[in-house]
Amino acid sequence: GVGAVPGTLAAAGSGRLLASCAAGRVGGGRGRARLMLLARLGWRSFEIARLQLDDIDWRGGDLLIRGKARRDDRLPLSSDVGAALADYLAVRGDHESRNVFLTLRAPIRPIRADLVGDVVQRHCRQAGVAHVGTHRLRHTHETEMHAEGAEWAGIGTWLRHRDRGTHAYYAMSYSGWLRGVAR
Repeated sequence: GVGAVPGTLAAAGSGRLLASCAAGRVGGGRGRARLMLLARLGWRSFEIARLQLDDIDWRGGDLLIRGKARRDDRLPLSSDVGAALADYLAVRGDHESRNVFLTLRAPIRPIRADLVGDVVQRHCRQAGVAHVGTHRLRHTHETEMHAEGAEWAGIGTWLRHRDRGTHAYYAMSYSGWLRGVAR
């Protein structure tokens, strides 16, 4: 039904959320890079936490995603997400860990997946946007892709839905939700 579909974030809210990250600061650059992976590429929190420096192929223009069930996929790295990652890495500093995203406080170590949700919540407060979770940003991206003309099957591949039934559920739910909105 209509209530089963996760809400989406309006484009203006998405823009304010991304703008809430201060450029030139480790924390702001890190937050922006994580938000870009969520909002522009539809990544899951744990995929962001697992991202390694060697997973970024700058020359080839793609990223290795370490997804569910130990499934690895390579997908294109958009220029805006690449710029956000490059900005963050420029201020990140050297560290023995190959993980891209590290904690800011000692002991410095790779972030946990739940910290991705915490940064979203913090930036929602800073941007004056109603709280959204990481999954809602993923579904916002899915909806934007469909609105731009992408086919549901292609969106399912892009978002790495293992089970076609899962994506079919979301597609049918969105169709019902959109019919309700149209009325």
